[in-house]
Amino acid sequence: QVQLVESGGGLVQAGGSLRLSCVASGSTSFRAMGWYRQAPGNQRELVARIITGGSIEYADAVRGRFAISTNKARNRWYLQMNNLKPEDTADYYCNAVSVSYTSWGQGTRVTVSS
Repeated sequence: QVQLVESGGGLVQAGGSLRLSCVASGSTSFRAMGWYRQAPGNQRELVARIITGGSIEYADAVRGRFAISTNKARNRWYLQMNNLKPEDTADYYCNAVSVSYTSWGQGTRVTVSS
C-alpha cells in the first residue's frame, strides 16, 4: 500500500485561494489520483481526479474554480482552489487508486468564511 499525506488546508475568506498538496510514498503506479471532500453531515464526494491516460474529472460545483495537477513522477498532486465559497468548507482527502488497493490520506480541513 501507499501512504498519502495532505497539506495546505486552512482558513480563508470567501473569494480567496488555497493550494492543497498530496505526497505519496511507496509505489506510485496509480490508475487514478484525486481529491475528495466531506462536509459535516454530508457524504464524501469527488472534487477532482486524474485518470491514467490524462483525463481529468471535476465536480460540477468546482469546475472553473479548482484545478488538479500532478508532478512528472506522479507521486505528488495538487488542488489549486480559487474563488473559494463558504460551501467549499469541508475536510479534503487525497485518494489514490491502483490495481489492487485504494488509499486515502488523513484529511486536511478547509474553512471558508463569508
